[in-house]
Amino acid sequence: MTIAVDIGGTFTDVIYLQPDGSIRYYKGLSTPKSPEIGVKNAIQKMGIKVDKIVHATTIATNAILGQLDLELPKTALITTKGFRDVIEIGRQNRPELYNPYFQKPKPLVPRELRFEVDERTLHDGRILKRLNELEVEEIAKKIMNEVSAVAVVFLHSYKNPENELRAKEILSKYFKYVSASFEVSPEQREYERTTTTVINAMLMPIVSKYVESLRTITQELYIMSSSGGLIDSEEAVRRPVQIIESGPSAGVVGAQIFSEMLGEKNVISFDMGGTTAKAGSIVNGEVEITSEYEVGGRAHHGRIVKGSGYPIRFPFIDLAEVSTGGGTIIWRDEGGALRVGPISAGADPGPVCYNMGGKEPTLTDANAVLEILGDSLLGGEMKLNINSAREAISKLGDPVEVSKEAINLASLEMARAIRLVTVERGLDPSEFTLFAFGGAGPQWAIRVAEELGIKKILIPPHPGLFSALALLMVDEKYEIRSAFPKDVYNEFKRLEEELSKRVNVDYFLHYIDARYKGQGWELTIPVKGDYVKEFEERHKTIYGFTLPYPVEVTTVRVFGIKKTVKPSLPDPQGKEIKIRKRRALLIDDWVDVDVYRRDDLPKGYKGRGPAIIEEYSSTIVIHDGWSFEVKKMGFVEVVKEW
Repeated sequence: MTIAVDIGGTFTDVIYLQPDGSIRYYKGLSTPKSPEIGVKNAIQKMGIKVDKIVHATTIATNAILGQLDLELPKTALITTKGFRDVIEIGRQNRPELYNPYFQKPKPLVPRELRFEVDERTLHDGRILKRLNELEVEEIAKKIMNEVSAVAVVFLHSYKNPENELRAKEILSKYFKYVSASFEVSPEQREYERTTTTVINAMLMPIVSKYVESLRTITQELYIMSSSGGLIDSEEAVRRPVQIIESGPSAGVVGAQIFSEMLGEKNVISFDMGGTTAKAGSIVNGEVEITSEYEVGGRAHHGRIVKGSGYPIRFPFIDLAEVSTGGGTIIWRDEGGALRVGPISAGADPGPVCYNMGGKEPTLTDANAVLEILGDSLLGGEMKLNINSAREAISKLGDPVEVSKEAINLASLEMARAIRLVTVERGLDPSEFTLFAFGGAGPQWAIRVAEELGIKKILIPPHPGLFSALALLMVDEKYEIRSAFPKDVYNEFKRLEEELSKRVNVDYFLHYIDARYKGQGWELTIPVKGDYVKEFEERHKTIYGFTLPYPVEVTTVRVFGIKKTVKPSLPDPQGKEIKIRKRRALLIDDWVDVDVYRRDDLPKGYKGRGPAIIEEYSSTIVIHDGWSFEVKKMGFVEVVKEW
């Protein structure tokens, strides 16, 4: 029995496929202080015995952001003599040029816990000075009762890790959690490599404890990585930095897998849950990957403000995220302007209409007031108090007008996030299909599509549980890399051989970080043939030009893919179709809307808007001028009428 678990900011989703292809699922409120409790509660209520868990989690992100009542463990940094303050100096860029009050993020490790040792490796890998082992021993004895984890970052260890490896061997006698940069981020740029290694060290005790709590359910545990594949629990504990964007990645990869089944190559993944909305792009069937990410920083309309957080050098699915979810709070600023977010009501206390103690009006409350939502969710298990939602919003003005304006503001914000992963990457969103999921995604899909000129939308079965469902379809994916290769293709082969010693895989994917010689930053691109030609094609797509300079490869990456057995979803057979009527305000005016139960709709069924399709985990809203059809596996295809 394999179950998939997705723990979000508001709901914990558990799902599995039975041998006959039918789906069993559970959706319950998350338990932010102890996420594993929500998982155990779900399994207990479902009454099942679990053999294997595939899991998407936000515990790493939440720990860094100071949530979950988790305190990041005290961590020490041991580095090359003269480089003690690299982590504090950082980069000299100023994220907010005209803000005199801007403050750089607080150093992850205080100066009193940063130590220098006498060693030096040159840029070409030659060892100028071997490690002073006695110094490392003395430091270890000094701090062994003060810290829980240690990060080791030596200059140019990505070219030759000999000194760093020896330091780790010594430190491992004193500490359970030691993170060495050659294992975590073996590439150039000292500041980014240091922050990546330190964050990895800090997360090791937290993720280890979390994994152990889930192992009380089953020993066979796999976790979604930020690069778009499952990794085993041992790998997650060894390099927890790679599960920071675990949760959002599952949905994007699921969108890629199912879109391929449906014959769609260019797709925008749109995931709107209770706390945030996330967008990613799939181009020619490939998920876009980036090697640059900042955690703990500020976001401005979906764009990370570079320099406001801690950079991490690890492959991540390229995502834009905005604080716009069903639980996002609606409020007015000091000038009286209506605002939406970034604060969320989350799972506790949640939207006002949930009747769980929430006092601040949210986007879910707005949809309840406009009767876009019915009087209950989760198949009737959660009754909605629409009168309470109306009263809460009325404190901001006329409840209907405020709800309409808030929904428009949220739609613009989410469309802006999609532009970040399309227009800013040289892509035209109107040429893509919108793949909408998450508990709130299908409610907003048409609004967002109309903002961007998108004419076709796909909504998967069980959209509010889709990230969990996607986990059942995802392959295992393991990463290895090296810096400044002498020969790119030979290095691919060498890395394949090295990775094969760690894990049995079925095939490999090749990526490079490359730039024109003299440029300061790189592009991460997949390699299938001539990497120079492929780099120049990507450069022209993004920037509109190429340069007559040599192409320099700074990092070679190999992903080893181990295929999992993918279940097949049956086509819906449907039942007796009962169409109800409801007055709802979908755009500007109240209209009579056809209301369907999704479980009643068989494959091939067609309908037109205005309509609402209700189901256990979500609500699909079809505006006038749009039509829908139930496709194979139960997908609902929504198309703009001409």
